[in-house]
Amino acid sequence: MTVLSSPQGDLSAGAAGAAPSVFNLPVVRPTTGNAPVLPGMAMATSARLMAGSRVPALAGSHSPAVAPLRRTLQADLLIVAPFTLPHSLLTALSRLPGVTATEQIEAVRMRINGAYTAVLGVDPAVFRTFAARSTGASNALWEGVASGGIAVSYTMGKLDKLTLGGTVTATGRATKRLRVVAFGTMGIGGVDAVVSNSVARSLGAPAGNAIVLSMDTSDFQADVAAAGRLIPKGVGVEQLVSLVTVPGGAVTVNGSGAAGAGQPTESGAAAAQLDTMLRAAMSRRGLPYVWGAAGPRAFDCSGLVQWSFAQAGIVMPRVAADQALAGPAVPVSQLQPGDLLFYHTDPTDPKYISHVAIYLGNGWMIQAPEPGQNVEIVPADVGSEFAGAIRVNPAQAAAVAGRVA
Repeated sequence: MTVLSSPQGDLSAGAAGAAPSVFNLPVVRPTTGNAPVLPGMAMATSARLMAGSRVPALAGSHSPAVAPLRRTLQADLLIVAPFTLPHSLLTALSRLPGVTATEQIEAVRMRINGAYTAVLGVDPAVFRTFAARSTGASNALWEGVASGGIAVSYTMGKLDKLTLGGTVTATGRATKRLRVVAFGTMGIGGVDAVVSNSVARSLGAPAGNAIVLSMDTSDFQADVAAAGRLIPKGVGVEQLVSLVTVPGGAVTVNGSGAAGAGQPTESGAAAAQLDTMLRAAMSRRGLPYVWGAAGPRAFDCSGLVQWSFAQAGIVMPRVAADQALAGPAVPVSQLQPGDLLFYHTDPTDPKYISHVAIYLGNGWMIQAPEPGQNVEIVPADVGSEFAGAIRVNPAQAAAVAGRVA
């Protein structure tokens, strides 16, 4: 267990850009079909889905009652330490002028069914405020967590072939079998599982080693700086949102779910680096999709991106939601080989970016799609699930990767 810490665009209809000659790809039109990447969820025979809920969760007759959702707040900042944080720090952070809410939690990486997963230990009645709205509103999910179960993200549930009502093996300093009580995305990049404080601690997580904050956007930058001055040595700060400059110079928190951060005038990767990255990605064609895998012989979607860029010496964050912040947004009409394409595929949090592919040129992309399939080259998809594209800025990508490590 560890503590969390070129040529013109060619995707517009009928355009014929110049993809690298090594790929010999004909020009194709993008697809707008939107066949769902993650269709449906499986349930164990003993499970019964909560009626009227968008979040797949069990109807438990013996689960403890949890206080209902009264408001929804965006989780803006996560402070994580390898040790228990003093309550005085929580108090000091809550007094910063732009901070609207704080909660002390556990945040660790542990093995779930053998794969390292970011897990939060929370008070269900309090933390539901910080979750994506549909997830926060699911009483069954939080009652299941309070009863000792584990809620995993919709993406993890589908792609790791988990069963609602089944069990997973959670391994930290101790090992336990935990019942899967719900599939619901928290809306915090890279966090794929939530348990109660007591379960997290029983697995070996340091008690209260993290603090999540929601902040007023008008004081955001000042409060991030102030929080950095308050935290002790050895403690990390993860910014969970990106800042976007809008016309007039105002700065706001990007909560739209669109890909991209930073200015279009910032430098992208060198042509030689992009060539190396694209050749690396193409060399993985036909290798299997495995949830949580990052190469070199198996990949999930963001693992393929991270590994391919690493072959060119470019450091990328690990998960798609963070990779979407690794450079400025690019219009579809200006796409170039090496740009990244992002998608919303999670019905429990429609704004959460949960899939990524690499644009190859001439209307094609390469992706690691889902279990049972292999890394493939397919026409780029710009349908309703499309969240936008970015052009990777190596310095920005490394900064995001360092922030969320």
